[in-house]
Amino acid sequence: MPENIIDLRSDTVTRPTDQMRTAIAQAEVGDDVFGDDPLVKRLQSRTAEMLGKEAAIFMPSGTMTNQIAIRIHCKPGDEFLCENACHIYNFEQGAAAQLSGVVARTLPGRNGLLEPKQFEGLVRREDIHQVRTRLVCLENTHNYGGGRVLPYDDVAEICRWAHENHLKTHLDGARLFNAVVASGIDASRWCEHFDTVSVCFSKGLGAPVGSALAGTREMIEEARRHRKAFGGGMRQAGIIAAGALFALENHVDRLKNDHENAQILSESIRRSNGLTLTHEQVDTNIVFFQVGQPWSDAKKLVTALAERGVWMAASKPHIVRAVTHLDVSDSDVAAAGKILEELSIH
Repeated sequence: MPENIIDLRSDTVTRPTDQMRTAIAQAEVGDDVFGDDPLVKRLQSRTAEMLGKEAAIFMPSGTMTNQIAIRIHCKPGDEFLCENACHIYNFEQGAAAQLSGVVARTLPGRNGLLEPKQFEGLVRREDIHQVRTRLVCLENTHNYGGGRVLPYDDVAEICRWAHENHLKTHLDGARLFNAVVASGIDASRWCEHFDTVSVCFSKGLGAPVGSALAGTREMIEEARRHRKAFGGGMRQAGIIAAGALFALENHVDRLKNDHENAQILSESIRRSNGLTLTHEQVDTNIVFFQVGQPWSDAKKLVTALAERGVWMAASKPHIVRAVTHLDVSDSDVAAAGKILEELSIH
């Protein structure tokens, strides 16, 4: 195994920086279930402010924030509308059905993107035989859409349609700040169209753990109750909130570096024989590419890369995912791209 590993499997593999570790070590803490942890309160207040919402609540994971949002907006026997490759539908183990008795109705996206016209006529009539349509969920940036930033006007139009039809809206904004940096559109402008918003601190922002759900004060009070039922009540959570707060205050603007590095990697893929970008447009820090000959499948290429010290992920039999983040430099990404090109020659 090579000594120096370039880990591009995900932006979740980031480790706390030295400055973040210092903030964590110096964290003033209290019991957050009692509402006594000062750093958790600061983090929640700062998150709500940045997202333009009345309140926010800190939770262990983005899956929990998403699922509690669904639980707030829906009752058993209700449905929510979402794109068919989104995280909530594909990577949260059907938790809405398991935990809340809510079903998903999926719409086919184009590289993760939905068009407003696709929603026309989707609200079910009031009928004892049918579920009730209650919620629209969008994901920005869209992970399996190749880190795409949703078109702002489409987001606004879809949410307008939802509210006109008496539906609620939720944004899975696990990588919302990547969308903010890539688009130049402030987080509060993205979020103004949604009743609730989930953001993650442990991906590109580089905190070791944690997400937040933001919305009205009434919704967040309800979320606090569900967080307890889901096992998300934490005690001296300021230890991890300190890392999340540091990330929020120091690591947003630097996401631009990750986006630039994703472009470097994309160019190497374009130059490599047998490799094709799955999404020709790379908006942020996620790169998917298809593997052809001589490798025949993604796992073989991923194994060959690992032997050269580059870690990527085989997301499908012929698809590889690579994600840039703060733990890989531009020289690391250039080196990874060079190795890809060298492997494609043989």
